[in-house]
Amino acid sequence: MVYSPFWGSHWATVGFKYLSQTVKTLVLLFRWRPSVVFVMTPPVVACFAVWFYAKLAGAKYVIDAHSAALMSKRWTRVLFLHRFASRRAVSTIVTNRHLKDLVESWGGHATIVTDVPVEFSVPEGVDLGEGCNMTLVSSFAYDEPIETFFEAARQLPGVRFHVTGDYRKKLVASVLKKKPENVHLTGFLSDSRYVGLLRESDAVIALTTRDHTMQRGAYEAIYLGKPVITSDFPLLREVFCQGAVHVDPSVDGLVRGIEEMRANLADYTAQAEQLRDRKIEAWEGVADNLRRLTGLEAPQRAVENTEGVYSQGRVQG
Repeated sequence: MVYSPFWGSHWATVGFKYLSQTVKTLVLLFRWRPSVVFVMTPPVVACFAVWFYAKLAGAKYVIDAHSAALMSKRWTRVLFLHRFASRRAVSTIVTNRHLKDLVESWGGHATIVTDVPVEFSVPEGVDLGEGCNMTLVSSFAYDEPIETFFEAARQLPGVRFHVTGDYRKKLVASVLKKKPENVHLTGFLSDSRYVGLLRESDAVIALTTRDHTMQRGAYEAIYLGKPVITSDFPLLREVFCQGAVHVDPSVDGLVRGIEEMRANLADYTAQAEQLRDRKIEAWEGVADNLRRLTGLEAPQRAVENTEGVYSQGRVQG
């Protein structure tokens, strides 16, 4: 859906924003007249512009449903709208079996896509200095245990931690005061600097307290051949079955996990590179299945870039 930033996200104006975005999206769709449309949720409102267009133009559409669209309290209140759209879509892309079962219980078709190969920007040179450096990929969302992480980092003075994300806008002052000296808040990074930071880090950390939630920062790291520390949930154990330490998002759990990664870094790095190769191979099968569902012709096989990763997406810091 075309974004209309003018209206913001305040409750008093959000209706005008969605109306504006719907109109702009429909204008583009009828101008371009695609035969297949991929629409991302949230917001679920985006589906209705696409459904309306598909109904009139005889087109097909696929919903790319992020976990929040089906699990966040904000969107579960209108889950009936997603049910309507998913039942009429060619397929709804979800990240795990739990969400696939939910969509199929509505009578819709679902496709599991845990992650896709990433097209990384040309990395900017980043000098992290000597010693052990790890990066926590963060957006300071409610399910990220930032305060717990700060306390764990305090107990590991031999590791230098870098935390991405716009902390000036999203990190509350009471939590910010608890940041130890060995934690560096990077602020929001350009794509190039973000990739450079991950490449120079010894390991990448991506945490959540919410089950059934994929960690984009973790799979970006794997596609760069970097090992990860992530939360101990069945989904994340399945997706990151190599090159990863799975931790309980508690202070003790994080300390033990980081120490384990640091002590066996070479082994976990080798495993991460193996997992990257497996993921690239698995993606080709998933992509072929989506092409069959939509009737799209397969493009020429993507050429591997210098990181050994197929070009499919764009990194966001």
